[in-house]
Amino acid sequence: MARGLSTEELTTIRDGLAAGRKPRVQFTEAAGQIAGQIGQVVGLADPAAGDEFVVVRFGKDELPFSPGDLRVAPRGAAARAVPGKAGPAPAPPPPMPEFVIDKPPVPRQPPAPPRPAPLKIEEPVAETPPRKASRPVKAKPAPALTVTLAYGEGEWTVAASQGSRVLAKPYVVRPAEALRMVSLVDVPGVQEAVEHILAAERAEAEQQAQRLRAELAEVEARLAELGEAGGKA
Repeated sequence: MARGLSTEELTTIRDGLAAGRKPRVQFTEAAGQIAGQIGQVVGLADPAAGDEFVVVRFGKDELPFSPGDLRVAPRGAAARAVPGKAGPAPAPPPPMPEFVIDKPPVPRQPPAPPRPAPLKIEEPVAETPPRKASRPVKAKPAPALTVTLAYGEGEWTVAASQGSRVLAKPYVVRPAEALRMVSLVDVPGVQEAVEHILAAERAEAEQQAQRLRAELAEVEARLAELGEAGGKA
């Protein structure tokens, strides 16, 4: 089983992020189909929140992984041979010297008279049934990648999975980020549903603010009464 990132390596990565660098890591066999690929660490979350707290940029995506899915990228791992790229063509060999052998001329002989063509008897050939064309073998498609944006109990969460493997457990995002994600999907019904939820949350927050203002006014009035009573005493 491939060794993942150790505690010392995680500390080195955290120091590199603090210095503004993006340490390079390589996916281990535990990462599945992307094993051997190179990514960049762009952040470290709180390990207490879950096993997958190392955020790696892979292509255009930034996904969390566990330390067991990663290892420090070896030096020179980014230099890869381009498939199908041929090297320079070899120089052609030098021409070989030509040898000419002089032969005495051969006297021409008169052509022989044509012979009668032999009689051919053609036998019927049994027809062979046509062979069935073999079906091409289809390559097994990669598992589908699913990203889920959900709302429940007053919180927006995002999760990601590929097939049966969980890439990112549900984590909380701000309402503004949720609205930005939904705006990328050109589905009016979904956008209206999100705006309705945000409007309901905004109205509830305003009501709570009004209740707090009323309670604060009562407390201030009570303090004023107590101050006047103390002055009279």
